[in-house]
Amino acid sequence: MTAAPPPEILAAFEAAKGFMPTHEGLALYAAAVEAGGLGLPLLEVGSYCGRSTLLLADAARRAGVTALTVDHHRGSEEQQPGWDYHDPETVDPELGVMDTLPAFRRTLHRAGLEEHVVALVGRSPQVAAVWNSPLALVFVDGGHTDEHANADYEGWAPHVAEGGLLVIHDVFPDPADEFTGQAPYRVYLRALASGAFTEVSVTDSLRVLRRTDAGI
Repeated sequence: MTAAPPPEILAAFEAAKGFMPTHEGLALYAAAVEAGGLGLPLLEVGSYCGRSTLLLADAARRAGVTALTVDHHRGSEEQQPGWDYHDPETVDPELGVMDTLPAFRRTLHRAGLEEHVVALVGRSPQVAAVWNSPLALVFVDGGHTDEHANADYEGWAPHVAEGGLLVIHDVFPDPADEFTGQAPYRVYLRALASGAFTEVSVTDSLRVLRRTDAGI
């Protein structure tokens, strides 16, 4: 039977700011629970206000491991002022720049999951450069440019333990989705072409890959 989050966690997920639809969230949760069986941390790149983090945190709690999040909390390209995904409520009123960290912390606190999460506040390549421990799961959901998506893959995919999972969000094969999902799609193809990962499941724009080879 596929693992599912408790009703209160699913309700918190659906109430939180964010863009991941419920059916993709359920697929992410199932992957996180499975990966948690390796006894290693679960890591998310791109947290925004903590919607998907809730699922990783509960899966981590269930497995007795830690969920790690990597985000500078200044918003990705499409979340900046003037773009479709911008939310004025995420703007720091004093500095006039986005700051999703307060909302992120409120999301975790309200769900009672703060103690299961370590938030790494910084840019993905900088954090990855000093990271040297294996991970059971890496969930890539950061910037949607080739520069950012490739940096996330290059920085974090090598840390996925053998048998662990690489999960990529917003994978859209249609060239019409160039702005929203073509960079993640190209990273997904790159992971498969590396020979280090094999596909486990597809749930709309969510891809789950398993690390089956030590080299990338």
